[in-house]
Amino acid sequence: MRLAVTFHNVKIAAAVLVASAMLSGCVSLGGEAPVSMLTLSADASVTAGVSKSGLAKDALVVLTPEVPRKLDTNRVPVQIDTGNLAYLKDSVWTDKPAILVQQLLMETLAAKNGTLILSEIETSGKADNYLSGQLVDFGIDARSMEAVGIFDAVRIRKGNPIEKRRFEAREKLVKIEPRQAGEALNMVANKLSGDVAAWLAAN
Repeated sequence: MRLAVTFHNVKIAAAVLVASAMLSGCVSLGGEAPVSMLTLSADASVTAGVSKSGLAKDALVVLTPEVPRKLDTNRVPVQIDTGNLAYLKDSVWTDKPAILVQQLLMETLAAKNGTLILSEIETSGKADNYLSGQLVDFGIDARSMEAVGIFDAVRIRKGNPIEKRRFEAREKLVKIEPRQAGEALNMVANKLSGDVAAWLAAN
């Protein structure tokens, strides 16, 4: 009987070890710390409970900016020199930069300008006003120790000439590491969004 019990215990222990090995491939049970998850948060946000109404044709549709290949990723680019690019270690964006910047633009424009912001689906294709463009750069320049954002905004209004304007923002860094990079890029994104809001409000 004792031999049978011992053999049974060995089988249980073996099963536990196999299960642990399989689980360790799916989740972290310790060891290396998780990467830093970076995101963007708007300095100006819409107050809860505030409503905005209007016709679909008068709403503004903010399209996802186009990006070069270096920004078509969840990683933060670091320009080492003119011909060499790396990515910031131990950090990733919670979403691709184009999506995060689009969301920040929408929140900032709604808060600062009181603009009715809708998606293409929500307007059923009836909107006359669009903001599109290209996020030319959004990362770290190791040469100048700066976070850099460059956005070529394109304003499209039915019955009006297409307008295009470049916006640029920079923030100094003391050290190139995830926390400083995330904070600096957040400031850069908010500066770009604020400048775009002022441009749209003035025209």
